[in-house]
Amino acid sequence: MKRSRVLLIAVLLLAGSVAVQAAEFHVAVTGDDKNPGTQAAPLRTIQRAANLAQAGDVITVHEGVYRERVNPPRGGESDAKRITYQAAPGEKVVITGSEIVKNWEKAGEDTWKVTIPNSFFGRFNPYADLIRGDWFAPKGRQHHTGAVYLNGDWLIEAAKLDDVLRPAGGRVGTAGQYLLNVAWIRPSGSTKRTAADRFAGKQGMKTAPCSEGGQCLGFIEHGHWARYEKVDFGTQSQSVEFRAASVSGGGDIELRLDKPDGELLGTCTVEDTGDWQAWASFSAKIKPTGGVKTLCVVFKSNRRAPALWFGRAEGDSTTIWAQFPGANPNEGNVEINVRRTVFTPEETGVNYITVRGFALRNAATPWAPPTAGQIGLISAYWCKGWIIENNDIGYSRCSAVALGKYSDEWDNRAESAEGYVGTLTRALAKGWDKATVGSHVVRNNHIHHCEQTGIVGSLGCSFSTVTGNEIHDIHLQRLFGGAEMGGIKFHGAIDVVISGNHIYRCGEVAGIWLDWMAQGAQVTGNFLHDNLSRDIFSEMQHGPLLIANNLLLSNRSFLINAKGMSIAHNLLRGPFQVIPYDGRKTPFHKAHSTEVAGLQDAAGGDHGFYNNLFTGSCNLNAFDNARLPCRAGGNVFTKGAQPSKFGRDELVKADFDPGVKLEQRADGWFLTVTEDTAWRDQVKRQLVTTALLGKAKIPDLPCENADGTAVKIDTDYFGRPRNAGNPFPGPFEVTDGGTRTVKVWPKP
Repeated sequence: MKRSRVLLIAVLLLAGSVAVQAAEFHVAVTGDDKNPGTQAAPLRTIQRAANLAQAGDVITVHEGVYRERVNPPRGGESDAKRITYQAAPGEKVVITGSEIVKNWEKAGEDTWKVTIPNSFFGRFNPYADLIRGDWFAPKGRQHHTGAVYLNGDWLIEAAKLDDVLRPAGGRVGTAGQYLLNVAWIRPSGSTKRTAADRFAGKQGMKTAPCSEGGQCLGFIEHGHWARYEKVDFGTQSQSVEFRAASVSGGGDIELRLDKPDGELLGTCTVEDTGDWQAWASFSAKIKPTGGVKTLCVVFKSNRRAPALWFGRAEGDSTTIWAQFPGANPNEGNVEINVRRTVFTPEETGVNYITVRGFALRNAATPWAPPTAGQIGLISAYWCKGWIIENNDIGYSRCSAVALGKYSDEWDNRAESAEGYVGTLTRALAKGWDKATVGSHVVRNNHIHHCEQTGIVGSLGCSFSTVTGNEIHDIHLQRLFGGAEMGGIKFHGAIDVVISGNHIYRCGEVAGIWLDWMAQGAQVTGNFLHDNLSRDIFSEMQHGPLLIANNLLLSNRSFLINAKGMSIAHNLLRGPFQVIPYDGRKTPFHKAHSTEVAGLQDAAGGDHGFYNNLFTGSCNLNAFDNARLPCRAGGNVFTKGAQPSKFGRDELVKADFDPGVKLEQRADGWFLTVTEDTAWRDQVKRQLVTTALLGKAKIPDLPCENADGTAVKIDTDYFGRPRNAGNPFPGPFEVTDGGTRTVKVWPKP
């Protein structure tokens, strides 16, 4: 009897363990949602699998295109017992917010149109949905969350229908942009500059303020010209030099004799310098002319007019006009946005989800300010513990990845510092703390083609790690603006780690923008370049905030409206822009906590700069008059870089040109730089640690890791050990000097 009871208990325990064993649900385009979801009998939709999955389960999706929005109704229970959504290994799985549209009719030389019943869109019509919200700048026109795609790439929304009905193409400028500034021209070898405000005639262009002194030509678009008289070419001159700045893709300058259609003497290509006041020198070879001549400078934009679309929702239908030059849209792959997002829970608190290996594309995402619910192509919507990894995430009308705030009745009603403090107060009452929200991992994703941000997060991003991602082509159309654009844009990035990312070709405002409350954040080992405004913007921070081992290679490195930063072992090529004081009151917190300890304005300073390599126009003297004292030591200043008055134990090598050059090859990105191993012995440097960096003045807290352990910058950009007794300046621990070329992405 006793033995039978023991056997019965064992059988029941075994049955119970089988019942709670994790399940794997399979999804395939050949499946059926009535199936059980096995590999032999898969489901048809990811949403059906999401409805079935419980904590610990895995959803494996097989190759194909899935046109659906995934709304996970529940998450996992812990990091060890999460719900995982994954693409089957080695299979391409696309989840998209767009639908294929046929039945286009010819409506002009390059223009086609299609009329769609509004029932096609269900409850959400992106062509009736305007982009709007706090800190959004529409630039005098309307913008919709809809989009039109031809063979995977998107067309550009036109401001009015007439723009679409015209023939497509042509070289154009972009209205409202400084396409080119010309400060001066001169024949090569001459010391006499021809000031740009002394032109004898012009068409289209205006004068603009010039940081190089006086006035210069600005607002130049395709076809504009200026004529200069009495240019002395001497007898030997065979080239002309320019001092110019350009954005919006750059362009060509044609040098013509006497008038805009006169004899062509030569041409000069002006590359995009990243900012309308980021000056560079250019030269053009010309036919020998000799003597004193009249020179006409004609601008030719490198930008081709993009194909456009325009949508109008009226009554029971929506009509879309689009340009398809040289193509029949009924024979190509034309898609339009129909869904707001592709992977976002409707409810908050859906925790511990992994999303792995997908291509997530084409969503009608809304503007995502910090005061509203933030929705991206994929959104950890006021959740905890998501892992978003190894995905290709692109073509979001606004943001790709959102780690942000929930939505409530206060959405887009608080466009002020005081309003955001109110948002923060309500969020704390709703559970903004480490136990409830944040702690996400976003790693090894390819994030691209979004017109607001690559990754956005207000408060919900706290305690997260963003690492190994490639983020590019963000906010390049620049048809709308505002105060929320960047490769990464975070509010409340408490103890966030941003490491090992490659961020480039981001328009306004920065590659990385940390806005309010990045207390304890660390930005380390990132590679940033070709960002049109700047690499990093630190706004209204009180510290501590660590910036270390980064390659900052854009024309401008930093905009700083903050204090309490530690900047160590970076390679910086562009200047610092410093806002010395901002009277807004913003929060600082208790250590490693969301709990607010007080509010403080942004009196600049209290920064430390250690063991950096400053090149180009990088100007540490921008901090000489900071309200709070700064510290610096162990830095090297090469040709063009300006030291501070507060530095100690530093090297100024005014004649040393490190020759920084970046090159993209088939197998990655390569950096060429010249360094001198003598720098190690000429100045004795300390290892950068918590003890060296000291405390941030306002919160009275040290620069330390999220777990409270001490910071040690004892490895370099590549993770190689540093010389602890005397580390080499800059991001690389150099043992052999001279000129060398190293692969910086992907990291070896």
